[in-house]
Formats: sequence, structure tokens, C-alpha cells
Amino acid sequence: MLGNIWVKSDLASDKLGISAKKLSFLRENGILRPGIHWCSSPYGQKKPWNPEPLYNMKLCKQIIQNYFLDNELDRFAA
Repeated sequence: MLGNIWVKSDLASDKLGISAKKLSFLRENGILRPGIHWCSSPYGQKKPWNPEPLYNMKLCKQIIQNYFLDNELDRFAA
């Protein structure tokens, strides 16, 4: 059984080893795509205009590893 692949941002940031700010940055700048890497929580929201995102751990991990690897390589390229 696969279980629930969607997790809240605090747990996602812990498991992915990045800060919640970096995770939010990746989402807000289109690196993590809606409906693929993250979705809005279907549960009741305190702020319906700003729903809590849920993250797909497996897909986010792949993107984050590639994103940070590419950025590190760009930093050292002359």
C-alpha cells in the first residue's frame, strides 16, 4: 500500500532537509509545480485565501536534489 503521498509543509521541509522558507521559495517561483509537486490542502482552512500547501515527497525530493545540484555547479562554473 502506498499510503498518503501528500504531507504538510513542516514535515516536508524536515524530511527534505531544507527550511520551510526555501520550500516556499521553490513553490512560489514555479520550481515546484502545482498539481504535481504540491497541492492546496483539502481540509478546512483558517485562511481560505492562503491555503496550506501539501507536498508530494517523492517528486519534490527529485526536483530539489537536481535544483540544488545545478545551482552548486553554476556557482563553480567560470
